Parts: sequence; structure tokens; C-alpha cells
Amino acid sequence: MFQLGCASRVCFKNEILSGLTVALALVPEAVAFAFVAGVEPLVGLYAAFMVGLLAAIFGGRPGMISGATGAMAVVMVALVAEHGVEYLFAAVVLAGLIQMGAGILRLGKFIRIVPHPVMLGFVNGLAIVIFLAQLQHFQIETVDGDRTWMSGEAMLLFGGLILLTMFIIQYLPKLTGAIPASLAAILVVSLLVIGLDLNTTTVGDLASIKGGLPSFHIPAVPFSLETLSIILPYSFILAAVGLIESLLTLSLIDEVTNTRGRGNRECMGQGIANTVTGLFGGMGGCAMIGQSMINVNSGGRQRLSGVAAALFLLSFILFASPLIEAIPMAALVGVMFMVVLATFEWSSLRIMDKIPRTDAFVLVLVSAVTVFTDLAVAVVVGVIVSALVFAWEHAKHINIKSYDDENGTRVHELNGPLFFGSVKRFLELFDPENDADNVIIEFQNSRVADHSAIEAIDTLAEKYIRAGKSLHLRHLSPECRQLLRKAGDLVVVNVLEDPRYAVADDQLA
Repeated sequence: MFQLGCASRVCFKNEILSGLTVALALVPEAVAFAFVAGVEPLVGLYAAFMVGLLAAIFGGRPGMISGATGAMAVVMVALVAEHGVEYLFAAVVLAGLIQMGAGILRLGKFIRIVPHPVMLGFVNGLAIVIFLAQLQHFQIETVDGDRTWMSGEAMLLFGGLILLTMFIIQYLPKLTGAIPASLAAILVVSLLVIGLDLNTTTVGDLASIKGGLPSFHIPAVPFSLETLSIILPYSFILAAVGLIESLLTLSLIDEVTNTRGRGNRECMGQGIANTVTGLFGGMGGCAMIGQSMINVNSGGRQRLSGVAAALFLLSFILFASPLIEAIPMAALVGVMFMVVLATFEWSSLRIMDKIPRTDAFVLVLVSAVTVFTDLAVAVVVGVIVSALVFAWEHAKHINIKSYDDENGTRVHELNGPLFFGSVKRFLELFDPENDADNVIIEFQNSRVADHSAIEAIDTLAEKYIRAGKSLHLRHLSPECRQLLRKAGDLVVVNVLEDPRYAVADDQLA
């Protein structure tokens, strides 16, 4: 169950080096997200270590990297500002328990309801978010404490180092695959900056990463209903954001690697990781699409790469902080820019005029909402809009074909799905007052989907009864017949031909 998954020496080397590359990229992001949440840098670093380690071991997607993320950090800001960091730790613990509950209830499967345009929008929006997050590193702090954009030689040097990093990542794999290109680029640029004593911003300019081992710490909050009322809304949002981002990242890595992860196990893994992290003074986290792409592109496919990344990160905190703090930010920004280029679905731009306009709209909408709000909101909005578009389109496809059979009975053959979106159109198709005296409504080419459809059939049956007309409803499922009230006596039962399907109705639940 917990096998790290490496049998050969080459595989072991690739996993370890990929983990090292990811760990180097994790440091500035963990520090930056800690600042976003309003907590100490070590709180973000501890989260990156513990969430990364436990999610790699217990999660459902080998090769996927987890840690402190911006999507969750944004949710934490208000809680930390109003109540302090101890309430954050308690909220993270509760969020982890909620995520484990989602895993137990096997809710991970619902990620399948996310339409493809929403997935594309999520990926593109997240790529834009990653890109925009790097722009802060192009700013320097003035003597007055304000931040201003680089200019002159500083900008040229910073931009030149970024381009050098990107050049190495792009072209080194064509020469050799002995070392991950991202790691090689970081090492080359770092040695160049140190060797030539170039004046540019480094990781150490953000904050010190030196610290000790995380220690067990029960959140210092009152164990009361008042505390629960404070943290519960934040915990639900944190749990939802974490699971949505993790499961969507899982789906993306599935596509890239042509393998399949386990969504329910990932829910459990993320829940275990966050629960433990909250008890050891971490800010919580989830899967990270940028680092996961770095890992996959560097050759990491197994759990070992995630475990290695977490352990390397811990070793940086304990022993190698001076070396890591000397890494130029330009190298890490260059790595993230390449991640952006690899993550963004450029094909979506080429197919914009070839896909339905509604799909194109959903794609752009989800991308925009991801950039301006957060991932969870974007995905929910995308799914809702897609569902409404689906309902609207299918509501227009219902129609009837009318003819008289050999007995002189008027037959109305219904075509198209009957559900809440099409019931109004369904009722408009019939004119009981002016219809024939003997009528059959044929449902063989239709499917009754929900209780709104049942009510519409009942309403129509009542209209025919009031008009004194003889009405028969043919080829309804047994479940439909059971739910009908007004039309119960009018249904023609044909056991051999009647369809069998369920109807979404609480009465039969």
C-alpha cells in the first residue's frame, strides 16, 4: 500500500533528483504563501514538508506534489487577522477531518462531473495565476519601505538570468537526460551569481528559512461551541478548495502521464496530511499544479519523488539554509515561467472558433474567475454554467410527431428528454381543448428524468380529463407510473416493451 515504487537504479536516481528540484522550487513559494496568509515563514515551510510527505505516502496519485498553496492561503487571511494563528491550526485540523470524511463517503468520484471546458479553464487560469505570482519578484523594496519595479541594470540582470534559466531548461534535455533540466538550470545560475558576485535578489532576501523540527502542538484555543462556530466555515472552505485543487491536479497528471490516480484515496491522503499538519504548527495545504508539473517533467512518477522533496525541504530548514538562501530568485522565477508555458493549454486558443460558443464562454469564464477569485469558486461557477447550458440546449430539443393510427386514434409521439428545463415547452406542445377525442401520448422516444417531468405529465393528464377526452400514456417506466397521481388510470401497461430507468425523486429514495 505504501510502496514507493522504484525498482531500478535509474528510476531511483530520477525520483531523487526530481524531488530535489521540486524542493528547491517549494522554498520561495512556501515562504510567499505564508506571507499571504499572514503567518511566519516557518509555518508555511512546515506545511510544505508535512503535507508533501504525508500526501505522497497516503495520497492517491503517485508523482503529484502537495504543499502550502496560494488558493488555501487566501482563505486563511481573514481568520488569522481576526482570531490569530492558533485558530488557523484548529481550522486546518478540522478541514483535514472533513476531507477524510469525503474520502470515507467516496466523494472523490464527483470530480468526473467537471466538464472538459471547465478543466481547460482551470488549467489556463492557474497558469496565469502562477505567472502573475512571479511578477512580485520584479519589485524591490525602497529605503522608505515601499516596493517599486526594477529598472536599469537590475532589471537587465534579473531578466537575463531568467532567460538563461529558461534556455537551459528548454535545450539541456536535447543534450543529456542525466540530470533534470530544472535542477541543472538552478545550479548553473546560482554558481554564476555566486562566482561573479552579481548583485541580484536571492531566497534569503525573502526570509530566513532556518529552523528546527516541527513539534507536536495542540492548538491553544478554547474547546467550545463558540470556537467551532468560528472555525467551521473556514474549515469547510479550506477542505473544499483543497480537494477541488487536488482532484483537478490529479486529473491533469493522469492526462500527462496516461495513468489513473485514485480520487477517494487522495481525499483521505489530503485529510490525513492536513490533520497532522495542523497539530504540528503548519498552515495546511493541498496538491500544487506547478510543482507537480515540475516533478513530472523532471522524471518523477512515483511516490518516492514526493517523499524525497519533503525530506530535502526539511534538510534545507535544518542544515542547509545558508546555501538555499543564496539561490537567486531569478533562477526559480525562470523555472516557474517554464512551468507556466508547459501548463497553459495553448491548443485551447487554436480551437476557440471550432468548439461550441457556449464551451468557449465557459472556458474563458473559468479562467477569469480563477484569476480574480479562487479555484473553488471558479470550478463551481463553471459546473453550474455548464449545467445550465446543457439544460437549455436539451430543453429546446423536445418535440412531438402526431399521426392517426389504424383505429383512428390520435398519437402524439414525444421526442427528446423530459426534465425540469423542458416541461414548459412540453406543455405548450399539446392543446387538449382542440385535440381529438381519443388520444395516445407515446413516450418510447423520450425519457422522464425528474419530478418536474412527472408533475408536468400529471398536469397535462388533468387538462385532458377536464376536456372530457380519452387519454392514454404509453411506454412509461414502472417508476414513472408509480409516481403519477392524476394520470394513474390512464397509463397503458406493457411489461414487455416499457422501458426501465430511475427517476430523480425523493418519494422513491
